[in-house]
Amino acid sequence: MLDQPLGLRDLARHYDLAPSVETAEALGGIYQRMSRVVTPMDWAIHAPYVAAINQLKKERNAVILAHNYMTPQIYLGIADFVGDSLQLAVKATEVEADVIVQCGVHFMAETSKILNPAKTVLIPDMDAGCSLAESITPAGVAEMRRRYPGAPVVTYVNTSADVKAVSDICCTSSNAAQIVAALEADTVIMTPDQYLAQNVAKQVPHKRIVWWEGSCIVHEQYTAQDLREFREWNPGTRIIAHPECPPDVVAEADFSGSTKGIIDYVHAEKPEKAMLVTECSMASNIAGELPTVDFVGPCNMCPYMKKITLEKVLHSLHNMTGAVEVDPAIAADARVAVQRMIDMSRRLAA
Repeated sequence: MLDQPLGLRDLARHYDLAPSVETAEALGGIYQRMSRVVTPMDWAIHAPYVAAINQLKKERNAVILAHNYMTPQIYLGIADFVGDSLQLAVKATEVEADVIVQCGVHFMAETSKILNPAKTVLIPDMDAGCSLAESITPAGVAEMRRRYPGAPVVTYVNTSADVKAVSDICCTSSNAAQIVAALEADTVIMTPDQYLAQNVAKQVPHKRIVWWEGSCIVHEQYTAQDLREFREWNPGTRIIAHPECPPDVVAEADFSGSTKGIIDYVHAEKPEKAMLVTECSMASNIAGELPTVDFVGPCNMCPYMKKITLEKVLHSLHNMTGAVEVDPAIAADARVAVQRMIDMSRRLAA
């Protein structure tokens, strides 16, 4: 819900947002995709917002880019494109709409703006931050360069535009190992996720990888002991971990990959039971596509991602608020690092 009651009342003057069984039934095709995880009663509450947003997108010539950690109502109900950070960055270079609404966290909206300086990029809640992005500053990058002179800086996209601007190339969890392996340098600096860097180091043993000691508040909470105990209680469960988890957690898992990699793996393997060692909404968003898979086990919720709600999306798009701006000089330097990532990823995939 909107934090500001006045904002919600303002929306109610323009849209019929009362719970509606009729609207829920009219949008039954959308609901079918999330019916395993959203009750009919809840859908009757959400459907009027979904209807209003989807209509408003047409009027504003807007598209919604949604990260895999969004709630099902956003991911399946209103998003035009969904994916991990790399997929959304690539899609941001391809959209033709005038307005991009970023359903994710602030650094993702900044990335879209960096790649589309002439477009309007909105984020429904400016406080949707990221623990990783907040853990590193340009001064931190400069410190690492002083410690390891000549080493290139590979910066995770989970960072501010300021940090990207002083980096050599960006990466995501889906392409980090390939990018590090492709660089000519023997020593590579990775910022800011220490666990992603440590997991990449195991995949690229011929490189010396050094890292900044940042971490994700969602993934750092998992422990290898948690996974071992869960296996004992739930034998036969396939455990699938994100590489932002500590290395001993990744080692305990059956598979590790980016959010896209996790989705692809579950689709390909279709295990009877699966535990996704990542943010809670991942399993909810793909459950409808995989009716034979029982998603089990604990999950950790990202409080920043969950700041993005249907109400806030509608408010932002209706009032055109939450516009993300990046200083042109910073954006120009950051664009180089992001575009290098995109270009190298395309070359490596060819």
